Amino acid sequence: MSDNGTPGASGAPDAAAGAGGERHGGIGDGTRAVRAGLPEPVKYEPTLPGPVFAAHFHLPGEPTGPYTYGRDENPTWTHLERAIGELEAPGESGASTLVFASGMAAISAVLFSQLRSGDAVVLPDDGYQALPLLHEQLRAYGIEVRTAPTGGDAQLSVLAGARLLWLETPSNPGLDVCDVRRMVAAAHEAGALVAVDNTLATPLGQRPLQLGADFSVASDTKGMTGHGDILLGHVSCRDPERAAEVRRWRKIVGAIPGPMEAWLAHRSLATLALRIDRQCATALALAEALSGHRDVAGLRYPGLPGDPSHEVAARQMRRFGSVVSFVLPDREWADRFLDALRLVDDATSFGGVRSTAERRGRWGGDAVPEGFVRFSVGAEDPDDLIADALGALDKAAR
Repeated sequence: MSDNGTPGASGAPDAAAGAGGERHGGIGDGTRAVRAGLPEPVKYEPTLPGPVFAAHFHLPGEPTGPYTYGRDENPTWTHLERAIGELEAPGESGASTLVFASGMAAISAVLFSQLRSGDAVVLPDDGYQALPLLHEQLRAYGIEVRTAPTGGDAQLSVLAGARLLWLETPSNPGLDVCDVRRMVAAAHEAGALVAVDNTLATPLGQRPLQLGADFSVASDTKGMTGHGDILLGHVSCRDPERAAEVRRWRKIVGAIPGPMEAWLAHRSLATLALRIDRQCATALALAEALSGHRDVAGLRYPGLPGDPSHEVAARQMRRFGSVVSFVLPDREWADRFLDALRLVDDATSFGGVRSTAERRGRWGGDAVPEGFVRFSVGAEDPDDLIADALGALDKAAR
């Protein structure tokens, strides 16, 4: 990692920064991920306490304690929220994190807690596939929805008078990047709040709060937990008033995670740096291997020096993510490629330790060619994974 926090060409932290990457107060990312959110040690107690299963708590007298009812708070959530908060805003005591039952629950909590009838919101038109489902509900509440692409900071063109600017960078599945600092400065000058969907990058790849955003939001189903077995999401913000509004929304709609899911998520965070470093390095190697391949078009990975988003991504990202996207000649070609893969599951979602790939056009919600493939790099040996992908390309061409 260079002094200005820009990743090296590999997309992984330089050795001089230590195996854990960027350091805050002498602690690297890997160390922080392993230790984040743990309570003070108690003799004969586990390092990470087990999940607390409780709908109600003993509550004599006035309800002034931290835990009263299971829809409001839970000790297992508290440990996880502190852990994620330490990753989102290292060394900052003022940032708040709230966990949710899914990424969509976290997204909805920000939008519906911050917007009122008559407000306008600016969303990316190339972002997460489920966002259009929210458009209809937002409009039903009398909220104006404006959209523009992520690339080229195009959302600024429709920002005037908006209450909230929603960014997704890198975008899913197209992997375009916008300049978060520039977008935040323009939005704040115009009186708008800024939320960043940071799912693809994770806090180890990019920290939206440090880039000036008001909210950092993520589906922790993906890279944060990394094993494809938990649905979870979170919202982090610095403003106590905004955090209270999001918390109130969570309480009203009951969009809460189960204690077991929260505990499993916290356990999974311990390997976050190990997973992300391996996945990002392999993703870059895969992108390099695919670059120039006769059957591959539209290759995107922000870590590639020749990628249209690389310059902006390198200024604000410390790791470039585990997802590579590209286009094969047609739908049948892509299907043959996916069928020929042996180490990669044909499955949706991304960020897991097992590589997945899919033809995104099968869902019908993304403006992508029929042969568009989103490839999520897992933790397999890089040589094995690249050989599998190149071999599948050869088989698909026959």
